[in-house]
Amino acid sequence: MPKRTDIKSILIIGAGPIVIGQACEFDYSGVQACKALKAEGYRVILVNSNPATIMTDPEVADATYIEPITPEMVEKIIEKERPDALLPTMGGQTALNTALALDASGALKRLGVEMIGARAEVIDKAEDRQKFRDAMDKLGLESPRSKAVHHIDEAEDALAFVGLPAIVRPSFTLAGTGGGIAYNVEEFREIVERGLDLSPTTEVLIEESVLGWKEYEMEVVRDHADNCIIVCSIENIDPMGVHTGDSITVAPALTLTDKEYQRMRTGSINVLREIGVETGGSNVQWAINPKDGRMVVIEMNPRVSRSSALASKATGFPIAKVAARLAVGYTLDELTNDITRVTPASFEPSIDYVVTKIPRFAFEKYPGAEPMLSTSMKSVGEVMAIGRTFKESMQKALRGLETGLNGFDEIEIDGVTGAEDEAAIKGAVVRALGLPTPDRIRVIAQAFRHGLSVEEVQAACSYEPWFLRQIAEIVREEGHVRVKGLPTDAADFRRLKGMGFSDARLAKLTGATEKAVRDARRGLSVRPVFKRIDTCAAEFASATAYMYSTYETGALGQVPDCEAAPSDRRKAIILGGGPNRIGQGIEFDYCCCHAAFAFADIGVESIMVNCNPETVSTDYDTSDRLYFEPLTAEDVLELIDVERSKGDLIGVVVQFGGQTPLKLAHALEEDGVPILGTSVDSIDLAEDRERFQKMLHDIGLQQPPNGLARSAEEAAQKAEEVGYPVVLRPSYVLGGRGMMIVHDREQLDRYVGEAMKVSGDDPVLIDHYLNRATEVDVDAICDADDVFVAGVLEHIEEAGVHSGDSACSMPPYSLSEAVVAELMRQTEAMAKALKVRGLMNVQFAIEEPHSDNPRIFVLEVNPRASRTVPFVAKTIGEPVAAIAAKVMAGETLASFGLTHKPYDHIAVKEAVFPFARFAGVDTVLGPEMRSTGEVMGLDWKREDESDMQGAFARAFAKSQLGGGTILPTKGCAFVSVRNDDKPFILGAVKKLIEQGFSILATGGTHAYLTEQGLEVGLVKKVLEGRPHIVDAMKNGEVQLVFNTTEGKQSLSDSFSIRRTALMMKIPYYTTTPAALASAQAIAAIKAGELDVRPLQGYA
Repeated sequence: MPKRTDIKSILIIGAGPIVIGQACEFDYSGVQACKALKAEGYRVILVNSNPATIMTDPEVADATYIEPITPEMVEKIIEKERPDALLPTMGGQTALNTALALDASGALKRLGVEMIGARAEVIDKAEDRQKFRDAMDKLGLESPRSKAVHHIDEAEDALAFVGLPAIVRPSFTLAGTGGGIAYNVEEFREIVERGLDLSPTTEVLIEESVLGWKEYEMEVVRDHADNCIIVCSIENIDPMGVHTGDSITVAPALTLTDKEYQRMRTGSINVLREIGVETGGSNVQWAINPKDGRMVVIEMNPRVSRSSALASKATGFPIAKVAARLAVGYTLDELTNDITRVTPASFEPSIDYVVTKIPRFAFEKYPGAEPMLSTSMKSVGEVMAIGRTFKESMQKALRGLETGLNGFDEIEIDGVTGAEDEAAIKGAVVRALGLPTPDRIRVIAQAFRHGLSVEEVQAACSYEPWFLRQIAEIVREEGHVRVKGLPTDAADFRRLKGMGFSDARLAKLTGATEKAVRDARRGLSVRPVFKRIDTCAAEFASATAYMYSTYETGALGQVPDCEAAPSDRRKAIILGGGPNRIGQGIEFDYCCCHAAFAFADIGVESIMVNCNPETVSTDYDTSDRLYFEPLTAEDVLELIDVERSKGDLIGVVVQFGGQTPLKLAHALEEDGVPILGTSVDSIDLAEDRERFQKMLHDIGLQQPPNGLARSAEEAAQKAEEVGYPVVLRPSYVLGGRGMMIVHDREQLDRYVGEAMKVSGDDPVLIDHYLNRATEVDVDAICDADDVFVAGVLEHIEEAGVHSGDSACSMPPYSLSEAVVAELMRQTEAMAKALKVRGLMNVQFAIEEPHSDNPRIFVLEVNPRASRTVPFVAKTIGEPVAAIAAKVMAGETLASFGLTHKPYDHIAVKEAVFPFARFAGVDTVLGPEMRSTGEVMGLDWKREDESDMQGAFARAFAKSQLGGGTILPTKGCAFVSVRNDDKPFILGAVKKLIEQGFSILATGGTHAYLTEQGLEVGLVKKVLEGRPHIVDAMKNGEVQLVFNTTEGKQSLSDSFSIRRTALMMKIPYYTTTPAALASAQAIAAIKAGELDVRPLQGYA
């Protein structure tokens, strides 16, 4: 049946900020859905609070609301826009839960909105653990023994039925939030209580443990005529017990027998029929007991998910795009496959290669977090690699992770180094194999190096023996290379490369340099060939240039054909950012996509190189050509050679993908590859702390008093010279890696080693910490002659908090026009001195910004895209990244006619943190970045307002709401601040008292506030005996927390306050400016309703 004509406009709900478990894969699915529905002639309305997404660009939807995704705000948008239908399956758990709430409240019915893609009862049946279980029983499909409970007493009964270890899964939560594995009764009670707390329906499922079973996923698409296809099967290499988002996975499933696969395929299709998913994609998860082959269904997601993004990239079948069109009435046989352009979408994809996904973790950013994996997801990103064999694919993925690995690098196992004998070594290795850590795959390889057999390793870690044998073969081959050196014969060399060995790994094994290995390989004419992803295992030719490299040879040693077929056009290569991590996320992918769009505008062919399956940049229709390859010098140089063989390569873009491509700039330059935009020397000048210092001196700009240190002794001496407190800043880092604020010599001695390690051969900068200074970010575009300052962002948290973790406002909410003009002048001077072509970001700190004599200091300059670019572009309504890309390709800035026009709105960016997933981590902010995502709050000056203060308060309120912080409008606020902060907290406290709040404070703060004539209750600190402040919080007596600390002792004393606030969902602020902003926001919420306006409606 063709598309529906009874609906004209459709509202799509996005996924909001990037959090663990819900990352940029929903930007990818949202963009696909918007494009597909717009192309069909529907009016598309979008709501999403995340400014770093492509989908919130004003041209993607017809009306774009960057507003908090809460049922109340979405209802206001529906009242304003009156859409005919709501599509809730593109925005992850956030969108599903919001849509369900709107349905339950009767808002959808009252406003005449139909839910398409998945009806409310379908979502409910799939997400409610008990209803899903009943549906499986009806189908005769086994699921693990389980019982849904709503109270701790019921849970005790369920435990008797299920037994220990038990798995606890809360209903309607994201990526296993609040769940876990209980091995004893005490753990069981703790996890159940937490799960009941976090589940919006206070329901958890107590389930029998299937730990150590094999885990599989099926990506299924079904239409309303009951056509069903399996897009892709995915096998988890990690056994059950590790969340699928944290598991290493392969596609297609490699160790199922045909009979098992067919059972699973039929079962998955029946699950969709029974649950009632009629229009779109779902993923069904299965477990198989390797001992007896018992197959059980674990769960399903009635929406596009992280796995469907992976399946889409692995097969070339665009699940989200197809699902969106099925939701408006098409059937699969009516849609054409984009890649072949000759087969229908009902033609089930088949693949003739192996795809491996490895998650990327950030435990080093969260001191105190235990690096153990369980059923609650903890990874912050992932890498995908494609090869013709499992070995090739796996080793490509390991080097694509960008954690310094070149393959199965050696790893030190605890207890092995000092072990007395073989038995002790073996004991230590077996112990390590039993622990589900992010490095377990390397521990397995190390176990083989220590002489364990496949059977011994399998008994300790429950991995499927087939995978273990593959890893054992790689380790065995490494042993041969160590002994024999590099092969001198082309066939042998190609065989090694076909197993996925990188030049860098071979260099390490033979004691040579990477360049020597590359020269030897090229001397033997051993080069990769590029294959296309065609969805049909080469049955039909692919018209789409979506490629991966391989060294595979035929059975007789013949080299296969290369399918790259480079064009003879003018072309530019864009290097992406690789796997997401803290400090380098979707914002950089956004810039890479804009570079591709910009090149299309000016007739330059865009070639994208990236290995992140979640992103829009790795969508085959974002760029003209896509190479899905690890971002290492070896892989990038090989594909550049192919592209250079035809046409005119104008250059490679390295300034849009964060730190990843910048690290490759030197290797590219040495190989004679032109770099587009700012030169490698200028990038170096800005990154090299010594050269940069000299440049600032020459143009008369100031830095905080600082010194450079290459050793611990030198660090101590420089710290004395510049004066404590000091900030340690390693060179060439992103996301504040290894940065630290140090208050005295004892602390310096403790941290300096870590900073030296991060900095490597480069010096560590030690600068004087500017206390109470205001930090400012400036983004600018430069064409080497002219400079356009796109945005000046004033941070709400003071200097010392990493800029990526601080909330900020644009335009600045408190700086004078004179200060802003001076910041712009200094930015222009630096852009010209650095000869920047493209984007640049400057961080300033201003001491006493509101006095007659503000002192401006330059903290650092980055001649590349920064993470604030998308936010700035949305605020001023100009495609900043695209303009910069055109400037890099040779256009002048003057040709764009950019001007600084006044605007009547204000935008607030707020960071979003994953602390709730890491027990034992302190939530205090510092110079090392720890946020995973961001939200934007936008508001405008009303006609009766003379300044921006009201708009700022409302925008700040929206940014809090968008980030999941629900500000209270009445109740009690707890205040405890360090001595320096006491005068600065006064404004916030007075504001709350005006709003009818009661105030509680501990000793010192209580004394100060009472002296100021305020009525304040006294409460004990945790160390002063009970009942103390944490008791009051747990009893629901506190609705808001202001808590600032310094010094090691008071930090640990107040840790339990911050942790309790986090777990009890009590809004908490750990700096005085943020406390004041929140008090103003509360007043704004009480004064009147928050209103909504589409991005297209801002001047």
